[in-house]
Amino acid sequence: MSVAQIFKALSDDTRIRIAFALCEEDELCVCDVANIVGSTMATASHHLRHLKNLGLAKYQKRGKLVYYSLDDEHVRQLIQIAFAHQQEGKLHE
Repeated sequence: MSVAQIFKALSDDTRIRIAFALCEEDELCVCDVANIVGSTMATASHHLRHLKNLGLAKYQKRGKLVYYSLDDEHVRQLIQIAFAHQQEGKLHE
């Protein structure tokens, strides 16, 4: 996957909110992600699957529930740095 593909995937507002939620928690089920981002379970599932297909997230099935987490520490760092940069910008306004 290219760097551009990573940033393109995270440029979607819903996907970046999902990724940030996964930064805050080690793993979340689809229903929790839907509640956090204010979407339907189908929408959350679609975006989570997209993140997984790009190698940004991974999943583990337990019974009937699927739990998602970020794929590795590099993905977590990218997201945390982006949000830290955003907060710095707000401080300078």
